[in-house]
Amino acid sequence: MAIKIRPAILIIVNQKILTMQYNYGGQDVYNLPGGNLELGEYLSNALAREMVEELGIEVSVGELILVGEIHADGEQKKQTLHLLFEGKIIEGQPILNPKETSALAIKWLEIDAIEKVNLYPNISNQIKAFLTGNLSNKYIGKIDQAWF
Repeated sequence: MAIKIRPAILIIVNQKILTMQYNYGGQDVYNLPGGNLELGEYLSNALAREMVEELGIEVSVGELILVGEIHADGEQKKQTLHLLFEGKIIEGQPILNPKETSALAIKWLEIDAIEKVNLYPNISNQIKAFLTGNLSNKYIGKIDQAWF
């Protein structure tokens, strides 16, 4: 079993967080935009590439916000290291590219609503703590993630 590394980006415009909506097993799931590294690729470059490919936007990748881990049990037995970065859109408006993503829609979620949805990774509380200056450690450890 290999560990997967998934950088994601936190983009906030007008007090709303950019997410991508999926439907798994009849449940709506909202992913923070991100993706997987290609061999030899740097985290910030991977994020910038994924945003162009999946959403048609150019972004600037800022500071690392947090690092957390998901260990999936059962048949999947996979481990993912999540790294969340600050980000800003520097060009374009997000539009889904169905050739690059299976997302159903782009959803701008109110900051206060993120703990009411199935967020992937499940870091709503940590995002709120970061935004209020109360995230005490960038390493948050285990992320409790619901699977559908």
